[in-house]
Order: sequence, then C-alpha cells, then structure tokens
Amino acid sequence: MSERAAAARGPVMLGVEGLAATAADRARLADPRVGGVILFTRNFESSKQLRALTASIRKLRPELVIGVDHEGGRVQRFRGDRFSELPAMRTLGEQWDADPAAAGEAAFRNGVTIARELVAHGIDFSFTPVLDLDHGKSAVIGDRAFHADPVVVADLAGALLRGLDSRGVAGVGKHFPGHGWVAADSHVDTPVDRRHLDTILAADVIPFAALIAQGLAAIMPAHVVYPAVDSRPAGFSPVWIAEILRGRLGFDGLVFSDDLEMAGAHSAGDIVARAEAAIAAGCDAVLVCNGFDAMDDLLARWTPPAQPSLARRWARMVRRPTSALGRIAAATRLR
Repeated sequence: MSERAAAARGPVMLGVEGLAATAADRARLADPRVGGVILFTRNFESSKQLRALTASIRKLRPELVIGVDHEGGRVQRFRGDRFSELPAMRTLGEQWDADPAAAGEAAFRNGVTIARELVAHGIDFSFTPVLDLDHGKSAVIGDRAFHADPVVVADLAGALLRGLDSRGVAGVGKHFPGHGWVAADSHVDTPVDRRHLDTILAADVIPFAALIAQGLAAIMPAHVVYPAVDSRPAGFSPVWIAEILRGRLGFDGLVFSDDLEMAGAHSAGDIVARAEAAIAAGCDAVLVCNGFDAMDDLLARWTPPAQPSLARRWARMVRRPTSALGRIAAATRLR
C-alpha cells in the first residue's frame, strides 16, 4: 500500500450494520474521515461470511483498518466455525497463582490463537488486553481482568501481546488509567473513582507503564471520572491523556476513544462535541460503534483538526506479514 493511501486514514472508526456491508455502510466508509471499522457479533454468521465482509471492506478502501473486541470469556465477538473458545483472562490469573511460568505460556498461546484466527478472516487487530485490575468491585470488568496484582497483570498481558506480535498483530491496552475500582458500568452510567492520583499511579497504571516500555501500540482510555485529577472522564481529559499518558509515561502510540455512544461519554455533549472533546484531550481516533444515526450526524457536521501523527500511529495497527522468526517462535512455544 502506498504512503499516500495510508495517509488517507481519518480519525473515525465505525461499526457496520450486519452480515454484509449495506449501501449506507459503504457510503460511510467511503468518507475520508473514516480510518477504521470495528466489528461485532452482529457481523458474524460464519467463517465464509466474515471473510466476504472484510474482503468487501478492503475492496471499497484497502487502507481501512479492521478491528474487533476479541478478548476471550464474555467478550469474544466470533464463536464457532473456525474460532476457538477462549477463556476469560481471570483463569490465567488463577493459573499464575499456582504456576506463573505455565500461565505465561498459556497467555502467549491465547495471543497466538487470537491473532491467527483474526488474520485468517481479514482482521487487523483486537482491542485486547484488558489491563484493569481485579479489585472485586466492577461487574463489567470482573473476569475480564487477569488479576488484582498489577505486576501479574503486566506479566500475563505482556505474554499475550507477544503472542499477538508473533503473528503480526497489534493489541490495545484498556481502559486507561484503570476501570477496575468502580462498580458502575460506563456503558450505562458515568463511573466516578475518587482515589488520589498517587494511589492510581502506584497500582492501576503499573501495567500500562510496563507495556508502554515494551512497545504497546495502542491504548483506550476509560469513560470514568477521577475527580481528584480532573472533572472530565479520562477519555476527554488532557490531564490524563496529554499530560500523564503522553507526557509522564511517554506513550507515542495510537489512543482510541472508547465508544462515544456509551453513557459515560454523554457529559461532553452531542456526538460532535464528544468527538471534539476526545481529540482535544489527545485521542487519535474516535469510535462510534452502534448508532448509525449518530455516525451519519458525526460525518455530516464534524471537521477534524489536523493530526500530523495520525498516519504513523494508524500504521502500527495494520497487521504485518508474519516473519519466519515469528512463526518459529510461536511454533516452538506452542509445542
């Protein structure tokens, strides 16, 4: 793909309506402000159908990046017909308590499996791993978290990412700076975490910092308010994204907003105001996943600002040809 085509990826990532791209989907995806597509269970019926869907998206615009929330456990969009049943991440944390080395190998194998199966269906990356700590408070996170210990989370998530990378696939760490302390679900409410910054940095941020140091490609912030730090949700907060994530932690990868239609995002205003707030805070790409009227409204009214780093950061999310070394490393660890 030419550099010119890659540079055409805009900052909007959209869902599509069903099992095949509709005329309305194609019109939205043809818009140059769109850089990516996120898929869901509604987009999957069979392996053959999914491959046809992603091929049709590539035919429309080859440069579009395709992603999916494919973690394992409760959050696995595709099941059956060429897709393995993946365990919840908590099972790896429980295994780590008994045998850390075996748990790390299992996490690596999960990463290889996710990557291999997604690539076979024309998908570039998964929004995984969850780096939230299992504080025993959040039902929406719950068993999606590896463990309560941030060092264990960093170890297992790092192994999973190495599995993804061995097959040429990037991951996304979420939900910065940590969603595990709050009981409220940001899909339907605005969670508030009243802890002080030093407390959050000393625990929840540790896995993010560790994986940034290892080359993590992308991060998704939480629609959670941390009032001791900023009155805005983290995904709309220049304190969290520009100052702490970019500045203090030195992260130079792609920052995705979480879905702008979630209740935790509504405090910023309408869909255009939410997109503007996310980009102003330091996000690179904004997600609108399920509301097709909201997608049309955003594309009708929003003019994104110039983003000099966007093309370079998007490029890290495109699946890479698997090197012979990567294949050998994965095969060796899977024996």
